[in-house]
Amino acid sequence: MAGPTPTRLHRAARAPVAAAFVCASLFSAGPALADDGDAKDKSAQELADAAKKELLDAKSLHLTMRNSADAKDTRTPALIDLRLDEDGNCTGELRMGTGGAKGGSVDLVKRGDEVWIKPDATFWKTQLPGRSGELAADLIGDRYMHGSTDDPMLDGLSGTCDLDSFRERLKDGSDRAAKDDLVKGDQKKVAGTEVVPLTSSDSGDSRERITLYVTADEPHRLVRATEKGSDESLSMTLTDYGKAVPKKTPSADDSIDVSDLRNTEPSQAPHAA
Repeated sequence: MAGPTPTRLHRAARAPVAAAFVCASLFSAGPALADDGDAKDKSAQELADAAKKELLDAKSLHLTMRNSADAKDTRTPALIDLRLDEDGNCTGELRMGTGGAKGGSVDLVKRGDEVWIKPDATFWKTQLPGRSGELAADLIGDRYMHGSTDDPMLDGLSGTCDLDSFRERLKDGSDRAAKDDLVKGDQKKVAGTEVVPLTSSDSGDSRERITLYVTADEPHRLVRATEKGSDESLSMTLTDYGKAVPKKTPSADDSIDVSDLRNTEPSQAPHAA
């Protein structure tokens, strides 16, 4: 058996790129301003700049992104939940399937250059064609696939779990997409935190709207972002700025090495109980 194809895994792994560009589309291309003064004394762009600085300076984050698109698609993540840091460590999960579609889930852990991913049976059967999905589910079972970031099957997760990579996408995106129509809303509470909403609508379509929720108190941090369109809705939360990523990794008994998969014939695959 040549091992499960990395294509679907790569598609899922690239999904957090959208989170960076949701933020980048409202952050200015200019340098962030000094973080002083109350939120009520700052303009919308000044608050966005302060939040951008905090995000670019963060050593670690807990990022959660939900996609509420109407279209049924098993290949698109409906939920991305990651704890990641600037050293490339992360832990989290992806749940596939928008519009009520069931695409399965993937648990992932990355520590240094080592990666562990555990797709469930539904993921394999919906993401791989024909018998390939059933064979992968039977072979791997309830175990993690373990390997390095150099492996073609796992290298897509390297960027997903790298905070530096996320911030670089954020910086590149903001350099290309400065906004001058940012509107500062009234202070409100989100999840118990006082925030100031900063909103921009697409000039060509009033239904397309992005809102950043920045903490009213210093330091002014982005804690939530939403993007609403005619047929989809994305929401992202950012918490635990600076909190360490859990160090625990899956045991050898709970893992199967990616190299072993390539040397396994279909007839050797164990059957699920």
